[in-house]
Amino acid sequence: MDPLRQSSPGSSRPSSPRTPPCEMFDYVGIEAVLDQLKIKAMKMGFEFNIMVVGQSGLGKSTMVNTLFKSKVWKSNIPNLGTPTPQTLKLHSVTHIIEEKGVKLKLTVTDTPGFGDQINNDKCLRPLDIEFLQRLCRAVNVVPVIARADSLTIEERETFRQRIQHNLRSHCIEVYPQKSLDEDTNDRILNSKIRDRIPFAVVGADREHLVNGKCVLGRKTKWGIIEVENMAHCEFPLLRDLLIRSHLQDLKDITHNVHYENYRVCRLNESHLLPQGPGWVNLAPTPAGRPATPRSLKVCQQAQDDAKDEAY
Repeated sequence: MDPLRQSSPGSSRPSSPRTPPCEMFDYVGIEAVLDQLKIKAMKMGFEFNIMVVGQSGLGKSTMVNTLFKSKVWKSNIPNLGTPTPQTLKLHSVTHIIEEKGVKLKLTVTDTPGFGDQINNDKCLRPLDIEFLQRLCRAVNVVPVIARADSLTIEERETFRQRIQHNLRSHCIEVYPQKSLDEDTNDRILNSKIRDRIPFAVVGADREHLVNGKCVLGRKTKWGIIEVENMAHCEFPLLRDLLIRSHLQDLKDITHNVHYENYRVCRLNESHLLPQGPGWVNLAPTPAGRPATPRSLKVCQQAQDDAKDEAY
């Protein structure tokens, strides 16, 4: 069960509560819509896209495999003698994961080589800040502290506070965005999540026997680090946020906020582009202003096409 949330959000962001409810005097069957949505969702499945960014060797592939308990991503760590590429090239893999009849089309995108020449052991560096400032305006950003088992609890908390300060001072709004909290319940829940970000995580894709029970973890000479043990790391919080409690909300914000902002920006930019030979002005001609030969030609062509279709 999610330690931060006991119930999952709906499939869409709720409408404004200003509209007064209408009292019904008999059963209609509106509740059957939930069954219809469930049946449709079971047939179509879901899609989820993740881009993982970080230095090579931080265990990004292991973290993704641990997140979905599947071999969805294979690490491609360059050899020591291989020079770092000057141009980064994104690499994506897509898999279908099915659990209890529910299908998830998962696409994981890697950014090989990003940040390999930068030392950010102590805090965010200029490249990280510039990257996050641009990225948070286009996608939902969830930062994590990788290989958290290499830090003591005190070092981990100090590092977390330093990262949180960097994010606030440079106006980097990570998910869940405070400006998108919808009601009091969301605000209380998301505030708890924001206090724990970046999550200190440890990835592992092997099971070990601990006290007669098989657990997912990583074996060291000091013992076994249990991935799903909150006393060892915060991986359960990351998994619950991305999958169990906020997956649909992540998709909704991506579609309704980030994509719409991107679409509006591209439409605004299109008006600034030079009007080439194939340009057609779809705006209506103002009254009293004669149409240009180009627009007359387009109208005449449309009329000819309509006549051809009629016959």
